[in-house]
Amino acid sequence: MLALRRSLTRALAAPITAPQVCSSFATGPRQYDGTFYEFRTYYLKPSKMSEFLENVKKNIHLRTVHSELVGYWSVEFGGRVNKVFHIWKYDNFAHRTEVRKALAKDKEWQEQFLIPNLALIDKQESEITYLVPWCKLVKPPKEGVYELATFQMKPGGPALWGDPFKRAVHTHVNQGYTKLVGVFHAEYGVLNRVHVLWWYESADSRAAGRHQSHEDPRVVAAVRESVNFLESQQNMLLIPTSFSPLK
Repeated sequence: MLALRRSLTRALAAPITAPQVCSSFATGPRQYDGTFYEFRTYYLKPSKMSEFLENVKKNIHLRTVHSELVGYWSVEFGGRVNKVFHIWKYDNFAHRTEVRKALAKDKEWQEQFLIPNLALIDKQESEITYLVPWCKLVKPPKEGVYELATFQMKPGGPALWGDPFKRAVHTHVNQGYTKLVGVFHAEYGVLNRVHVLWWYESADSRAAGRHQSHEDPRVVAAVRESVNFLESQQNMLLIPTSFSPLK
């Protein structure tokens, strides 16, 4: 009995250690780089599209002095019309916070850019994304059109669907059917969502490439594997504005 009491005393006095988390539960490659990209979509009031874009073109320098604009497009096809889409780059969340504070104090930006444009906007959406670890942002070789393809994947993260999705993307690129600009994974917004930004010389070249890829058994096999983890998808054809860094 005395030995049992001593054993219990030692057990109760022993330090409690935190449970170890098995790495197999990770949802994908770790995000070590703090750089992220904010996707912004503005739905404009009918008949106000031209006025909005003209004002942005005239005063965009008041905004880009604070942080980097990656690209700015008008939406040609896909969903609601009178819509613009733009991507902003930030070093980390602290950087974005400082940018927003600086904008709140920038009277010129507010008076010439913000206030006039707000009256033209019907709705705004924001989404925070990271580039996937196996992709870098690439600038196209010349002017063209862009497609933003959005894939809603099954819950589970890149550990579940990352490799098949990567193979599907690379198969399209390696066969020369399209040019990849970037692959983005949502961090804030709808989760398990992946955006692929493609570049084409024209809408017709996109159509021709898609028709050819649908007859390529390598592409068909890769896509069939990836769609096992797909819930839905949508896309938009984007036309770069004259002041967009990505043409």
